[in-house]
Amino acid sequence: MLPVRQCDVYHPHAGIAAEAVANGHLKYEGPIMQLISQTANRMNRRRQRFAAVERSLLTGEQPPIVLCLSRYVRQGLDSHYAMDPSHIAILFNAIDLARFDPEARPDTGHEVRRRFGIAADRVVALLMAQDFHRKGLAQAIGAIAKVKDDRLTLLVAGKQDPASYMRLAEREGVAGRIIFAGEAREPHAFYRAADLFVLPTRHDPCSLVVLEALAMGLPVISTRFNGACEIMETGRHGIVLPDPADVSALADALRKLLNDATRKEMAAHCIALRSQLAYDRHLDELLRIYAAPL
Repeated sequence: MLPVRQCDVYHPHAGIAAEAVANGHLKYEGPIMQLISQTANRMNRRRQRFAAVERSLLTGEQPPIVLCLSRYVRQGLDSHYAMDPSHIAILFNAIDLARFDPEARPDTGHEVRRRFGIAADRVVALLMAQDFHRKGLAQAIGAIAKVKDDRLTLLVAGKQDPASYMRLAEREGVAGRIIFAGEAREPHAFYRAADLFVLPTRHDPCSLVVLEALAMGLPVISTRFNGACEIMETGRHGIVLPDPADVSALADALRKLLNDATRKEMAAHCIALRSQLAYDRHLDELLRIYAAPL
């Protein structure tokens, strides 16, 4: 799953190393931050070494099968390496459908709402992440401020220190509509407490939380820079945004999902995706790839 000198299957979960070196700075907002990140990438010996080992692996006489988590990852692969398509496979992440069952333990969602004082008539948009900057929390807060509807509440789950984002919520005048819950030790309960899921990410090879949310019947708002969105149809399972930095478009998407009937219809379509997210299907395909002759 990391670059090595030789292997039969290369399964880069974090994405292609060459792409991280060339374009990793684009995960950041603003030209100054991008320039700093680009300079740091060039000076990062470990990252440069990974990219060099990867290039040796994928351009050698006997390259491995490259197992991409999404077409988004494959696009990065194709932009750096001219590989024979027979050496490329795409296999989505999978989730435990028994763990993420939308019919199981309904009281857990009620408990989360009680714990954080969320009234029954509030529409909860859940954002669950470990890297608030890359996953677009600032944009989500800005979008909440643009949606002038007090029913809409953003529930943020993640163990990162939220202090700077709390200050941002105060400056935007929406501190009362943003709840920072800390680490979600039991994600199922947070999905049960939510009405929709939002992740305006700048880069995700194939986000597990998006797949979990879909399996739980939550309409998803995310971006084209998230490989997990390839299983979605925008307008049917949620909304896929073309630009993670477009706060106005994110606000428009949130307004659409404030409609109860729209969410209910989308939720039914999300539930219908569950069979495509199952471990059994994933493992059958993985075993087929492992068994295929090189």
